[in-house]
Amino acid sequence: MNQQKVHPGQDGSQPPAYTNQPPALPPGLPQANQQQWMPAVGAAAGCPSGLEYLTQIDSVIIKQQVDLIEAFVGWEQANKYQITNNQNQQIYFAAEESSMLQRQCCGPSRGFTIHITDNMNQEVLRLVRDFKMFAGCCWCATGSCNCCAHEVRIEAPIGHVIGYVRQEQSCWSPRFTIKDADHNDILKINGPCCVLSMPCCEDVFMLKNLEETSDIGKISKKPGMAELFTDANTFGANFPMNLDVKAKACVMGAVFLIDFMFFEGAGNKMMSYN
Repeated sequence: MNQQKVHPGQDGSQPPAYTNQPPALPPGLPQANQQQWMPAVGAAAGCPSGLEYLTQIDSVIIKQQVDLIEAFVGWEQANKYQITNNQNQQIYFAAEESSMLQRQCCGPSRGFTIHITDNMNQEVLRLVRDFKMFAGCCWCATGSCNCCAHEVRIEAPIGHVIGYVRQEQSCWSPRFTIKDADHNDILKINGPCCVLSMPCCEDVFMLKNLEETSDIGKISKKPGMAELFTDANTFGANFPMNLDVKAKACVMGAVFLIDFMFFEGAGNKMMSYN
């Protein structure tokens, strides 16, 4: 009899604590320089605990923090991100957990777990991509060949799967499908023909309804001169205000998958599939 696979976190284990609060400023400096957090939001029916912020917004900005060791030495570090609303109020902090060996040897193709915490330093969302040696080729990412398609699993609360983001087969332009917890398709994402990842360019991935008859949002990599020296990128994600909160969380998961597939690492600056 086949044993049921237990995903990380479903056995009751907890991830290491991650500090999401900005460091205290030395005495004498104006406190206004500290990161401003979005005001707390009350509980909402049917909303996983900690995701209430997403019920009040129709966009997020995900900004990777610059790591000086990585920038000057080239030793790949685990990524950290600030997640804010369109008023620059922080709503979440995200920290990558991954193998040091995979970071150095597999680069952007590495497996990872992204721990997303709220302003109380409680993990409210977890994104998991398993390492797949042969994944990434758009021609091979068929529905029947899971080993050739990148996929992110989204959990909220931790250990409870609420959806997936999966790379789909395509001739050239990248395509993704957002699925619910039962693997039913709910949304589509279509990328540009050429993903350039240039400091002066904005690469846009369109969020579409299931029938792909209309655009309902987008994921975009923002232009920035910091890319000349690091692989720290800034992304924006827009979606309908009334979109189900679990689907919004999956759109956030798609941002991280797209980042790792197309924009992470020095060898990923021109269009490529990893």
